[in-house]
Amino acid sequence: MVASLRNIMEVMEEIAPASLAQDWDNIGLQVGHQDWQVGKIWVALDASDEIVAEACRQGVSLLITHHPLIFYPLASVDLETSTGKVIRAALQKKLAIFCAHTNLDSAVGGVNDILAERIGLQDTTVLKPFSHTNLYKLVVFVPEGHEEKILEALFESGAGIAEKYTHVSFRTKGTGTFRPGPTAKPFEGRLGEISHSSEYRIEVLVPKRDLSEVIKSLEKVHPYEEMAYDVYATSPEMPKAGLGRIGNLGKDLTLEAFAQRVKEALGLDAVKAAGDSRQIIRRVAVCSGSGKGLLEDFLASDAQVYVSGDLGYHDGRRVEALGRALIDIGHFASEHIVVESLAAGLKNALSTRGYAVEVKACAQEKDCFYYL
Repeated sequence: MVASLRNIMEVMEEIAPASLAQDWDNIGLQVGHQDWQVGKIWVALDASDEIVAEACRQGVSLLITHHPLIFYPLASVDLETSTGKVIRAALQKKLAIFCAHTNLDSAVGGVNDILAERIGLQDTTVLKPFSHTNLYKLVVFVPEGHEEKILEALFESGAGIAEKYTHVSFRTKGTGTFRPGPTAKPFEGRLGEISHSSEYRIEVLVPKRDLSEVIKSLEKVHPYEEMAYDVYATSPEMPKAGLGRIGNLGKDLTLEAFAQRVKEALGLDAVKAAGDSRQIIRRVAVCSGSGKGLLEDFLASDAQVYVSGDLGYHDGRRVEALGRALIDIGHFASEHIVVESLAAGLKNALSTRGYAVEVKACAQEKDCFYYL
């Protein structure tokens, strides 16, 4: 069965729900059209010039990356810039680019779970649980006969997302009352008279960042002169989703021995460590990518060492003074481990649905930093 980009995006929503992304992030479709057919997918960490050029040469339909191609708002698409060149090359060859970033970091089975598993952590839990205030429940009241049109608008604008599902909603039937004022233009009923209308109450979850756009989309198709709706902060149960992980080692190790294990597990020539190399490590916290933002969460935990990337000198001094430890494995090494896993998971999910799509992990990527 032929797959469209829309079909692939629906599967990716189950793997890494958009609702798990941080507010500041820019995830999802970066280049392309949801109606494009997809026959060949590459999974990579970055949409670099080299990766995009090679993908275009090899007839790839969709490049799924962890890091966004477009992170900050573009003032213009200047074809002389690196981003502009990538966008032009992708559009010329009809290569779509899609990003799963902090939502893939937080997702169950995502980057942090893979990192924790790779270095041998057991009994893992989330270091910084997902902030539930990023999700809201939107309730809209719709006259009978218009509910399907409203649901379609909701789903197309990004509403109805749960941890592993899309198109999630609930509706109940009831009766609404109103009396139009002298200047009103009611959908039904007469001016000055109380009317009783058969309505549906439709409920959906909406990510905070999409809320205003979802409401605007509804207002365009809702038949009422004044759309009746409510918005509620909600706290869905996602206990296993969030940033970072914390877990136990199977046996106690010195910091030096554990650092050696990390190097071997990730295939690294070197790691950067801070803390007494002889101290005993029993419990470990990890964070994929740049871990400075979760340093306080690590210090508030009972872990002896924190494994992440982009950790600085003053972070090391502070942790050292507190009798704790850091191991900086670099940004690339902490995240590139997801490429093969995501490709395998996506391939399996698409095959299960009967889509004839080739999925490949982009193995030729290299870290931009190296040791001399």
